[in-house]
Amino acid sequence: GEIEANLFKSQYQKLWFFMMPSVNPDSSDKDSEPFVEIDPTCRYGRYNELLGSGAVKKVYRAFDQEEGIEVAWNQVKLRNFTNDPYMIDRLYSEVRLLRTLTNNNIIALYNVWRDEENNTLNFITEVCTSGNLREYRKKHRHVSMKALKKWSKQILKGLDYLHTREPCVIHRDLNCSNVFVNGNIGQVKIGDLGLAAIVGKSHSAHSVLGTPEFMAPELYEEDYTEMVDIYSFGMCMIEMVTLEIPYSECDNVAKIYKKVSTGMRPEALSKVKDLEVRAFIEKCLAQPRARPSASELLNDPFFDEIDDDENDEFIFL
Repeated sequence: GEIEANLFKSQYQKLWFFMMPSVNPDSSDKDSEPFVEIDPTCRYGRYNELLGSGAVKKVYRAFDQEEGIEVAWNQVKLRNFTNDPYMIDRLYSEVRLLRTLTNNNIIALYNVWRDEENNTLNFITEVCTSGNLREYRKKHRHVSMKALKKWSKQILKGLDYLHTREPCVIHRDLNCSNVFVNGNIGQVKIGDLGLAAIVGKSHSAHSVLGTPEFMAPELYEEDYTEMVDIYSFGMCMIEMVTLEIPYSECDNVAKIYKKVSTGMRPEALSKVKDLEVRAFIEKCLAQPRARPSASELLNDPFFDEIDDDENDEFIFL
């Protein structure tokens, strides 16, 4: 009773504070954490705690007052694109389109707005309990092949969903640092769709961006299809199995590019001792036209033993 009362008091004060800006919350309530920013609808409040940051984006812990859930507040400083209004428009329209995506294995996007005063693009996304797959895998070193297959299958389900949209959505920067984990239920979700290319009927996109170690050779040629995500997925599998980032033997991007463009496999692939797993990864790294689609890979015998429980519910006997 007392704990619930204090929690209610704490949240009520936060809400009251923003409804009545002239009234300060009770400073004696040490448990009350102030919002440092609030969205235009007054629904989402941002805390000062950073969850992660990249080249152009910072991600903060935030709270959805309407639903009572924690969320992620993503902030892109638009000054990075000051000389490129086209890029800003494109970024904004892509993020808006991503709002329409709803799938268990894709991080949900709840809201997006542009803050003219601070020159930022802000968007609210779902937050996962256990961070990204790269960190999660480093933390939990002893994982069965069954678990790795379950994660792989969920990533493919997310890709299959993206690739079968109209128009098709290509992630373009899939790697283990932007696949996120709800470790308590073994669920994984693809996130960081900020680079996603939304392509029309031609199914061919043009522009080079991404994480070099995970980029398919044709991405460098600036003429590619959704199959680039299948290649990146293969690289994710190498990292999941070996705990090694592909091409870590290369100390610069030029060396990676040389190996990738000449079809040389990363050294980490030779550390995949399970022949079934290695053969499955090789399928993903084949030439673009020979690469299977996400839905074809989902039907591969590789996943025959894996239950399709969707992680929605668990029954304990």
